[in-house]
Amino acid sequence: MKKLLFVSFLLIPLLLAACSTNQSKESSDTAGFSKNDVSIAKTESSSDASIGATENSSKDQSVESASEEAERKATTERMVIHQVQLQVLVQDLDQAQASIEKKVAQYAGYIVESNMYRESETEKAGQLVIRIPDKDFQTFLRETEEEVIEVLERTISGEDVTEQYVDLEARLQSKRAVEKRLLSFLEDAKKTEDLLQISNDLANIQEEIETITGKMKFLKNQTDYSTITIYMQEDSIQKIAEKPLNTWGKTKKQLAASTNFLLSAGSGLAVFLIGNLPIFIIVLLVGLVLFYFIRRRKKKE
Repeated sequence: MKKLLFVSFLLIPLLLAACSTNQSKESSDTAGFSKNDVSIAKTESSSDASIGATENSSKDQSVESASEEAERKATTERMVIHQVQLQVLVQDLDQAQASIEKKVAQYAGYIVESNMYRESETEKAGQLVIRIPDKDFQTFLRETEEEVIEVLERTISGEDVTEQYVDLEARLQSKRAVEKRLLSFLEDAKKTEDLLQISNDLANIQEEIETITGKMKFLKNQTDYSTITIYMQEDSIQKIAEKPLNTWGKTKKQLAASTNFLLSAGSGLAVFLIGNLPIFIIVLLVGLVLFYFIRRRKKKE
């Protein structure tokens, strides 16, 4: 019995030590698991936050770029090419043309073409092709129509080239960027082959830039100035009615002309007869001699 109690006293401390060891291991495992979970959660939350921030920033940038594009399109002025065909009836062609040329200079325009011709003996006509600043072409047109007798025909047409100009502008920016890159490559190039290749590419890009710039300048000029073609016809009926008839003067002039014709004809006849009188006398004598011999022969027969 004493031996049994002694053994039990020896086993109890060993069992307690083993239990404490198992509990310490479980607590350490639990603590480790919780720490890992916390670190993983923190990592996942930070990555999610960064992804969300990136997405938000990209969305903000896209919205901002879209708003800028919309604002740019909205603020872009419409570019319209205006062309006018005007046919008018004027009292005096020379005076009307001088008045129009004066008005063109007043509105800082310029004349492209000027033609004058005679349609008949009493009718004259002319044509003017002028360029007027687009902001003033309506005023110029109204003032011109007020000074003529009648407007026979008027045609106004417009062509919107805004999108075409904006596209050229975008292409020009792209070509400028390529040109800038090629210039930087040209500075860093060391091989002869690379220099030649880059130089050729740069020349092609610069040629395209010049072509696009020329098209943009042409469109800008066409939209800044309106083209007005004016066909002018002189009112011959009104001109005849305005002239004095002067019947008595015309009658005296016609009488003098007919008298001069008769006097001239009589003078010519007198000069012909008197100047050729010797020939007439000889012819008359020859005729008398022939008549005498013919009559004497008939009597003998």
